[in-house]
Amino acid sequence: MAKVATILPPSRLSLVLLARLSALLVALLALTWGFYFQTSFLHHHRPSSQQDLIYAVLHPLLMVIGFIVISGEAILVHRWLPGSRNLKKTVHLCLQGVALASGIFGIWTRFRGEKGVVANFYSLHSWMGILCISLFGAQWVIGFLSFWHKVEMRTIRARVLPWHVFLGLYTYGLAVATAETGLLEKLTFLQANGRVMKRCTESTVVNCLGIGLVLLSGVVILAAVSPKQRNLQIAYSNGKCLTS
Repeated sequence: MAKVATILPPSRLSLVLLARLSALLVALLALTWGFYFQTSFLHHHRPSSQQDLIYAVLHPLLMVIGFIVISGEAILVHRWLPGSRNLKKTVHLCLQGVALASGIFGIWTRFRGEKGVVANFYSLHSWMGILCISLFGAQWVIGFLSFWHKVEMRTIRARVLPWHVFLGLYTYGLAVATAETGLLEKLTFLQANGRVMKRCTESTVVNCLGIGLVLLSGVVILAAVSPKQRNLQIAYSNGKCLTS
């Protein structure tokens, strides 16, 4: 009697593992920057309350960990999660919903305060952030309607799928690019005002965070676009090994 064993292709496992390690590195660096260097998030020209400090620290944490890391994990769901397609789509949709909520709240923490939205909406970082969260929200709604509305026909879903994948990866890449501009803007501001030296621990942490985001986005996008390999099946019959 033959026995069949199914082995997951090692390349897929290695990409997912590398993505997880990159995400862990990014999360640790973001937490280190937010909690260990809190004075960098205080306003130097006016007194800041404890609430202002909390919101200032929450902005990079929500946008990096809540938005980029979690949305990256949502992209990888179809690569590692076992089970039916409906289960994978449910987890994907929920994780993207968490990422969207984190992004919206993260932007709100930046635009709140006495100056308001208009006064803070001046830099390339802020423009890219609004564009990114708008595209992400539209992508989430379109994905929900296209893949979860029961009256949608299979042919319509097939037509929407390539655009859904493209916009998802484009928005994810845009989110990483937006985060990089934010890191550069913050670090340049701190160094120009003499609050942070060009060669110091905080500058190193922020630069490593930027490199970590580049690594993470590259691995996630590579895992998303790489072709799915067929599982290797090994059949054992009468002491002989047959592969297929």
